[in-house]
Amino acid sequence: MRSYKFILLYILAVAVLTVSAYSQSYTGKSSVRTIEENVRRQILRLPRYEVFDQIGFDVDGSTVTLFGKVRNAINKSHAENRVEGIPGVTRVINKIEILPLGRFDESIRLDLYRRLSNTGGLSRYLWHVNPEVRLIVDRGHVTLEGTVANRGDRNLMNVIANGVPNVFSVTNNLVIEGARDR
Repeated sequence: MRSYKFILLYILAVAVLTVSAYSQSYTGKSSVRTIEENVRRQILRLPRYEVFDQIGFDVDGSTVTLFGKVRNAINKSHAENRVEGIPGVTRVINKIEILPLGRFDESIRLDLYRRLSNTGGLSRYLWHVNPEVRLIVDRGHVTLEGTVANRGDRNLMNVIANGVPNVFSVTNNLVIEGARDR
């Protein structure tokens, strides 16, 4: 009987220490990495987050700053609400801009998407639920965001975007896969 009490006490002590160590992980430097992973995961899980939206973030301790541009206004509030619920986050600064509504930008979005989808291997960047490339259209100005496999794809997307009617300018922020690590 005495050995059972000792084993039970030992198991209880190990469980308490494990829970204590887990809760302390949110207070150390590793918590920033954990918060970043959770923020990224929550943004990608937004139900209306699509190829025409781009949300980025910065983590400074327990403060998360959201930025970017979204076509759908609900993405701005949903992103903030989801990030506020992440353990370790005490403050959210929401600097996400809502893109203006209108047929002008919408026709550019659809034409740009169609042209990229119908060009050789470029459609692979747009297929996924969370595409590798984001197409931001703001008052006739196009910004390409994301990651591509090689310089040829980056340049081809730039040429195609510049060829879409009514586009005033193209900003190509595409990063070549692997170049980000260098």
